[in-house]
Amino acid sequence: MKKVIATAAAPGAIGPYSQAIEANGFVFASGQIPLDPATGAFVPGGVEEQAEQALKNLAAVLAAAGCALTDVVKTTVFLTDMNDFAKVNAVYAKFFTQECPARSAVQVGALPKGALVEVEAIAAKK
Repeated sequence: MKKVIATAAAPGAIGPYSQAIEANGFVFASGQIPLDPATGAFVPGGVEEQAEQALKNLAAVLAAAGCALTDVVKTTVFLTDMNDFAKVNAVYAKFFTQECPARSAVQVGALPKGALVEVEAIAAKK
C-alpha cells in the first residue's frame, strides 16, 4: 500500500508527481530544488545557498512523512556543474553528520527552473 506525502512546508510539485511516497516502510522523496516554499522563488546566493535550501526542503518533506534526515538511507545529488561538488559537499555535511546515508552525486545538463542543485532521498521509517 502506498501513501502520498504532501506538505506546504516545502515547495509543491511542479509537475505530475508527489513530494514523496511512503510504501513498505520506506519514504521515497522526490528531488528537491532550492525554492523558498513561502515565495516559490529561488533563494538568493550561489550553489551553497541553493544546496542548503534544497536540503531544508527535503527535511520538511521527510518530516511530513514522520521521518528525519537521520532516517535517510540513500540520497542522490544532482549538480549542473561537478566543479561545485566540494561546496555542495560542505553544506551536505552539516545536514548529515553521523551514520551518513549512501549517496550518489551526478552532473546533469540542466535542472528544473534553472536550479544548480537538486537532492532526492529514500528514508526508512522506524
